[in-house]
Amino acid sequence: MFRNLRPDAVLVQAVIAGALSFAHLHDLAAAAGQDGWKAWAYPVSVDLLLVAAWRRMRTDTGNRDAWLWFAIALVASLGANVATAGLLDLHNVPPWLRILVAGWPALAFLGGTLLAHAQAPDPRPEPELAEEPALPDLTVERAPEPAPELPPAAPAPQDIPPDPTLTPAAPAVPVPPALLDHARKIADAHHAQTGTPIDAATLRARLGVPAALADSIALQLA
Repeated sequence: MFRNLRPDAVLVQAVIAGALSFAHLHDLAAAAGQDGWKAWAYPVSVDLLLVAAWRRMRTDTGNRDAWLWFAIALVASLGANVATAGLLDLHNVPPWLRILVAGWPALAFLGGTLLAHAQAPDPRPEPELAEEPALPDLTVERAPEPAPELPPAAPAPQDIPPDPTLTPAAPAVPVPPALLDHARKIADAHHAQTGTPIDAATLRARLGVPAALADSIALQLA
């Protein structure tokens, strides 16, 4: 098992850089008033945010939030390295730096939450719909159907001349003599004005009688 382990220069550099950055973050947090276990929690928080942002960047290269939180964690790590390199008096830390150190846990928690709950892209490509092959244009000619047989035409009725011996039937509705005289006067006046005999419809409208009675009067006036 140990024969397969080979020294890797990149891995060694990563371990050294991580250890130094971890120590610098601890020293800066302790100088800003975070003593005891709280000073050791700060470098862990920065490194965890770096790892979370890096993993999100690898799965979703176009995620700008991942790049933003990676840059924030990287600035915090590099700032601690520079601040503890002798450029800052660790025995007299300025108030703005104490504020940044005290507010870092809330900022790191916000970044980690946003990165953890970001919607990951679907790695599976959408299946392409296969185009259906075009069917050849087939024209099927059908034989014409025979015309249906029509029933024989009924013989036309012969014209039967009217029998001159037949007389018109007597009116079915009795007409009072007074009404008949009044209707005759109306018919004479209509004939004098129009030159045509009065019809049953006009007679009905003038007298205001039912249709059957008007027809009976018209028959007697004809």
